[in-house]
Amino acid sequence: MLRSRIAVTGSTGLIGAALVRSLRSDGHEVVRLVRRPAATGDEVEWDPKRQYVDAAGLVGCDAVVHLAGAGVGDHRWTDAYKREIRDSRVLGTAAVAEALASLDTPPKVLLSGSAIGFYGDTGDRAVDEGAPPGEGFLPSVCVEWEEATAPAEEAGVRTVHARTGLVVSRRGGAWGRLFPLFKAGLGGRMGDGRQYWSFIALHDHIAALRHILDTETLSGPVNLTGPSPVTNAEVTAAMGRVLRRPTLFTAPAPALKLALGDFAGDVLSSQRVLPGQLLDSGFVFAFPGIDDAIRAALR
Repeated sequence: MLRSRIAVTGSTGLIGAALVRSLRSDGHEVVRLVRRPAATGDEVEWDPKRQYVDAAGLVGCDAVVHLAGAGVGDHRWTDAYKREIRDSRVLGTAAVAEALASLDTPPKVLLSGSAIGFYGDTGDRAVDEGAPPGEGFLPSVCVEWEEATAPAEEAGVRTVHARTGLVVSRRGGAWGRLFPLFKAGLGGRMGDGRQYWSFIALHDHIAALRHILDTETLSGPVNLTGPSPVTNAEVTAAMGRVLRRPTLFTAPAPALKLALGDFAGDVLSSQRVLPGQLLDSGFVFAFPGIDDAIRAALR
C-alpha cells in the first residue's frame, strides 16, 4: 500500500500491537480505537458494548483492521463469560461496520478478525475456506461475528474475515502460556495428542494481514494458518527439540476438563485448517514449519 491512514481496534493485544508497529515502521498513519475519550490525534473513541464509534474519527481512513474481542482462553467458560466472548465480537463488529457504512466515503477495506473455530472439530480432515461451519459454541460465535460486517459490505467496502489459527509467540496468546511450561521441563502433550493444531508464526500472521490489505482480489474468509498443520504430539516433540527440554508430562483429558471446563473441549478438538486463499493469492510463508515458527518466536 502507498502511505495510508489505517484504523485499528484491539491495538494493545498481541496481534494488534505487532501490526501497529509494522504499519508505522513503513510510514503508514495508524489511528487506534480506544475505549475512553480520545486523548491524542491518533485515537478514536469507541465503546463496543454500547455499539458506539466516533465515526468522524474514521474519515479519511483507507482501511480498518478490526481485531478486538475478549480472550477465548482468558477465563473459565461460565455462561457469563461465554456471553462476553460473543458480545465483544458481534456487537463490536456491528458497531464498526455501521460506522463505516455511515461515512460519505468509507474505507476501501475492512479486515475483520475471525477464527478457525468457525470449522469446529474437523478430526484429521483438512479443510479450507470452502468448508461449512461446525457445531458448537465457537462455530456459532464465528458465524455471527462474520455476519455482523454486513453493513460495511452493503456499503461497498471490501470485507475480509481473517480466520486466525494458533499464533506462535512467547509474548501472549495460547502459545505464550506454553513456552514457560516447556522451558521449565514441564511441557507435554494434551489428551491423546492426535488432535491437529493449525499454527502460524506471529511474523507470518502480521505479514498475511499486510498482504490482505494490499491484495484487492481477496475478500470473504481467509484462513491465517500455516501451510502444514501438525498434531499436538508433533508440537510437543518440536517444543522439546527447539528448547532442548524433556517433554514427559501429559495433561489427560479429564484433568483438562476439570481445570478448563467447557473450554477443554476446544483445546482437545482437532482443526486441520489450510490457508487456501493466502496460497492462491501468492503469499509466501517465512516460517512454514513448526520448528521454524517456534525458533522465530524465541528471537
